[in-house]
Amino acid sequence: MAELKDVLVIKRIYDEADDGDGYRVLVDRLWPRGVSKERARLDLWLKDIAPSPPLRTEFAHMQERFEHFRHAYEAELEQNPAVEQLLELATGKQRVTLLYGARDPETNHARVLLEFLLGGGAAGT
Repeated sequence: MAELKDVLVIKRIYDEADDGDGYRVLVDRLWPRGVSKERARLDLWLKDIAPSPPLRTEFAHMQERFEHFRHAYEAELEQNPAVEQLLELATGKQRVTLLYGARDPETNHARVLLEFLLGGGAAGT
């Protein structure tokens, strides 16, 4: 069986979908602007794994707030049952692509989520 680090990847939803994406999961709470459901080619929209609305608003994708955001989001993930759902979903799959809408590929919640899952946070151990 493949290791989790070989199964889970992140990708902007605005990038073209391809067959190598495997099972496509949108991990944003809000639907991304300008993306049709057909173009998104989603298998699942897992809204509940996204940061809470107050945390998302506080972060506002501002680089200087990212470390605080990371810690606060990880604390939310520790208590979030959607983490277990996502980990169970990844079991037995070749590839699960976590899709996000943020512009910055490094400073976003999907990267924090991926690192949390791969690091064994909460139920990920």
